[in-house]
Amino acid sequence: MTQTGSTSTPAPLGAPSILGQPECLWPAGATLGEGTLWSPREQALYWIDILGCRLSRYDPKTGARQSWQFDEEITALAERAGTPGLIVTMRRGFAFFDPAVDVPPRYLHQPETDRPGNRFNDGKCDSKGRFWGGTMDFNCVAPTGALYRFDADSRCTRHDDGFAVTNGPTWSLDERTMYFNATVEGCVYAYDFDSEAGTVSNKRVWLRFADGDGLPDGMTTDAAGRLWIARWGGHCVSCHDPVSGAELCRIELPASNVTDCAFGGEDLCTLYITTARSGLTAEQIEAEPLSGALFAVRIASPGLPAAEFGAAAVKA
Repeated sequence: MTQTGSTSTPAPLGAPSILGQPECLWPAGATLGEGTLWSPREQALYWIDILGCRLSRYDPKTGARQSWQFDEEITALAERAGTPGLIVTMRRGFAFFDPAVDVPPRYLHQPETDRPGNRFNDGKCDSKGRFWGGTMDFNCVAPTGALYRFDADSRCTRHDDGFAVTNGPTWSLDERTMYFNATVEGCVYAYDFDSEAGTVSNKRVWLRFADGDGLPDGMTTDAAGRLWIARWGGHCVSCHDPVSGAELCRIELPASNVTDCAFGGEDLCTLYITTARSGLTAEQIEAEPLSGALFAVRIASPGLPAAEFGAAAVKA
């Protein structure tokens, strides 16, 4: 059993209640849907098509859809604390982008000028407002990807290295554990996490997916502490106990490549899920016409609000 850094092992969590079936909100046919982010201040969902170089916004109250097209890949995002706009990861690094202003993203830092075969992939902020983002080999083969922390004062720190494809991270409720996915290896790692210092240590395998049962992609933590993991090639999102890794339930999707998930809605009880067409043959796409769509399903218990970039600096 994998410990989360607590002095005693908490009781196993029960399975959440899934209310109904997933609903297709946007049959976008995304090449690589990712980057789900619920905006509490806008009461809307942002999501990304990485290989389509597109950021999209969905308003669940009106059904309104809006998209922004870029000249290169956009891969992950978080809202900025105390100021309009987003921090995003583009192909080569961290940038600011304000959807309300018609100006291209402005790069802040590019940490991998020596790794031209890489691009950024998934990422999100911790509770202190530091953005954690991972890079990957564009061909998903070479172990050239790394894990970075980008601070509000523009400091960038590499914390781990040697991944072909990175996804995540997410954190335990007590913030003493960070989880991070090595997707190609089918492995979820856990690190001891020092929230004050913003550092990781004691890397270990927390969960390894069975062969043929999908690969760990994007993920999130709910308000009970359970982890929800999108399964690339697995047709589902699976929910797990944060200590043992035991699977508690699955949400099946009509798409093979399930890529990311995030809680949203006014009560944070809607799980938004992205999917992808990348890697599918024409015959598979014909059999899965909703591959690349944005889905939503109601859960009887809430998730957690996404942390904002620079949150600690604004509070100070």
